[in-house]
Amino acid sequence: MNKPVPAPPRVSAGAAPPRVQGSIRRTSSIDVSWPEGRAAAMRAVGRARDYLTTKAGGRGIVVAEDSFDARIAGDRTILAIATDPPRPAIGRIVGERGGGKLRGVLAEVVPEERANATPLYLILDDISGASLIAGWAWSQWSPDWLAEMRASRTEAEMRAFQKSRENVCYGHIPGSSVFDLDRRDMGAVTDAPDLRRADDPDGWHAFTVQDSVGFRRARRIDVTVDERIVVDSAFQDSSARPGGGRAALHEYRLSLTADPRTLEILSIDAEPRVLPFHECPSATINLVRLVGSPLPAMRETVLAELAGPAGCTHLNDALRALAEVPALVERLTAGV
Repeated sequence: MNKPVPAPPRVSAGAAPPRVQGSIRRTSSIDVSWPEGRAAAMRAVGRARDYLTTKAGGRGIVVAEDSFDARIAGDRTILAIATDPPRPAIGRIVGERGGGKLRGVLAEVVPEERANATPLYLILDDISGASLIAGWAWSQWSPDWLAEMRASRTEAEMRAFQKSRENVCYGHIPGSSVFDLDRRDMGAVTDAPDLRRADDPDGWHAFTVQDSVGFRRARRIDVTVDERIVVDSAFQDSSARPGGGRAALHEYRLSLTADPRTLEILSIDAEPRVLPFHECPSATINLVRLVGSPLPAMRETVLAELAGPAGCTHLNDALRALAEVPALVERLTAGV
């Protein structure tokens, strides 16, 4: 007798919490669309902003803001990219493919962006993950998306594709339900309420309008400082839906505290809100490995401690972004 399979988490946290007086909020998004159809290149619009709310509260101050507009081929090769404000060197990443190696290229091409923890670096770093997942958006617009995917590959190609994904994260361990295409329900709809608050229009930067097939990867990092650095962070992958509204595929909420003097992590917790497979949430048990680690080294520490089946690809991306918290603390303390 088969044991019942537990359902994965599928309840979005919804809108961002109200901004806190004496805080700084970094928001970012990569909006992907297919202006020329599914077989043509993707258009990816990345936007990121640091928004300071003083101790007096009310409207805040934009302390940094960056964006890019890129065309990306189906194999994730960057065909064209422009940034605002302009960075003359950015054209050197044209021809590179989204993936782990792109991050090494960015370190060579725009090292100052990472060193300065700019909003631009976060969205450039996110091209790899967003371009990999973006095609899921079509599942919301085509009821036969899974059959179409199967039809596009031979059985041998499908087996090779599945094999190549083993152990990329905890959700892809051998035997996981991700590999059972008859049970797979990645096209299932999880309502994704608007991340923006109606009573706080300044709480997020502007998104692009997605009235057709569209994917969005969105991040929020709220930082306050008292006796401790306190971080409330959120991450979501979502798609536009034909009838309006959005569907979520991945969503996490993260909370973290750190020592303001040493920048070492004192506590860290992740709340899985929306994930596609019931195995996925178990990746959070290894977060304890990060306690005591210095925040500035998070990008390297996460890759070392939570690689492969020890972590979750999307959780790891959210954790790596917290390497920029010390820079946000500096901007906060300088501005309040």
